[in-house]
Amino acid sequence: MCSKEGNNTAVHTLTHEHEHDGHTHVHTHADGTVHSHSHSPASSPEEALALLTYMLSHNRHHAEELHDLAHCFDEVSADLIHQAVDKLGESNDLIEEALSLIRNSAV
Repeated sequence: MCSKEGNNTAVHTLTHEHEHDGHTHVHTHADGTVHSHSHSPASSPEEALALLTYMLSHNRHHAEELHDLAHCFDEVSADLIHQAVDKLGESNDLIEEALSLIRNSAV
């Protein structure tokens, strides 16, 4: 994910490109996977559920990437990033709980 060069400069292999004006984001991951998505409202409850499910998975993936990136930096910075990742995990757990409630109420 990250290597230190002789001059102690971090070299990252992970890039993300975002265009916020059109609300379209393109992400290139370390494994070469590229995907894009837009931020338009869902047209049905089923679509909203599918989108929320996808976004939870997407968020968890980004949390993993952030955790890995933390190791590219000094101990203090890495600790702050790890704390942020923990908070992302807590947020994702709340979204997962909401998804469970939504799924159970649809039965």
